[in-house]
Amino acid sequence: MSNRKIEYWVIPPEANSEFVAQMEEVLDVYARPYDASCPVICMDEQPIQFHKEIIQPIEATVKHPKRVDYEYERAGTASIFMFTEPLSGWRQATARARRTKVDWAIEVAALLEGRYAKCEQVLLVCDNLNTHTKGAFYEAFEPERARQLVRRLQFCHTPKHGSWLNIAENELSAMTRQCVDGRRFGDIDTLRDEIAAWSTDINNAQRGVDWQMKVDDARSKLTSVYPKIKL
Repeated sequence: MSNRKIEYWVIPPEANSEFVAQMEEVLDVYARPYDASCPVICMDEQPIQFHKEIIQPIEATVKHPKRVDYEYERAGTASIFMFTEPLSGWRQATARARRTKVDWAIEVAALLEGRYAKCEQVLLVCDNLNTHTKGAFYEAFEPERARQLVRRLQFCHTPKHGSWLNIAENELSAMTRQCVDGRRFGDIDTLRDEIAAWSTDINNAQRGVDWQMKVDDARSKLTSVYPKIKL
């Protein structure tokens, strides 16, 4: 029996017109110059499992790293919400106990009414998950407030099997490596504090996003996803 490892990839479909159409729409959005009246925001989500320590860890010393017992107690789950504005080099990571339509709507509303309160429109790049809808605002808020939010929000959906087109997914990957991997979080408050600190540190460093792929690049390098025109 072979023990070869399997590598998991997000493999795009071949000759798929719907994939191509959505991909090029996203790439066109990324090619836009900065517009303060309509900033481009990317968002993505990631589940996380909480683990409580059964035995008190031994803190690090000069000679030894922090020592944690291999046993732990499962303590529920949560969802991390990542928002990033690529052209300004800003990102925000928050956490909620669930990832329902209402949770998503509350997170987006906090941005529309907070950081982006003075913006006429906000263009949101996200996947086409059934919680990412205009209707979600009507499940979370009274109709008048929901409508005010929806009027200011434009959607640009990444294609199915095209999550790599979402810059927020790249930010989530970086946060996971730098802040979450190899650590145990026992409760949502601790998680929120840590990912908020990560966001603050990265934002203070003003690390921007240099997105290189353009529509012309996709047409020359990803030819297999484009349908072959039969005349």
